[in-house]
Amino acid sequence: MSKFLKLTGLILLTVFFNTTSFSKENFFNEALELFKKEKYEDARFLFERNIVFNPKDANSYLYLAKIYNQEENQRKEEYNLETTLLIEPDNEEALLMLMKIAIEKSNYEKVKDLSDKFVKICKNLCDENKDNQESIKNIEPENNESWIKSKQNLNNRFWFSIYSINCKK
Repeated sequence: MSKFLKLTGLILLTVFFNTTSFSKENFFNEALELFKKEKYEDARFLFERNIVFNPKDANSYLYLAKIYNQEENQRKEEYNLETTLLIEPDNEEALLMLMKIAIEKSNYEKVKDLSDKFVKICKNLCDENKDNQESIKNIEPENNESWIKSKQNLNNRFWFSIYSINCKK
């Protein structure tokens, strides 16, 4: 009788884990199909549900970032890309997407760091980095002396106006 209970318990346990792992994969695959059909709200729900069952699934975070990109929610897009890279530091697509955000923000240092990482891990999307390198040239400080001068000029005007206000008192 004891052997029968152990065998039954083992079978139930195996079935339970197989069902759970199947459902995890099923959420991601379903979400991916919805994403391809551009049903972003439904896909987002299933990707988030997949993360509940599998919090270390970098692809779910990556696709959430893509959905937020479509919805033009840069803050959430960036958060999900950062999470993707925490789980999978060599994810080329996430690095490229983060570089594009940093380029939009004219954040030269971040683009440079991400680009250096990208060059080290690049296997499939190497050509994509060439476009980013061109964009970097447009935001490098040494190529934007007029931008730096305008920032200094603005800073000087700010302090002059503060000084003028204080002198009038």
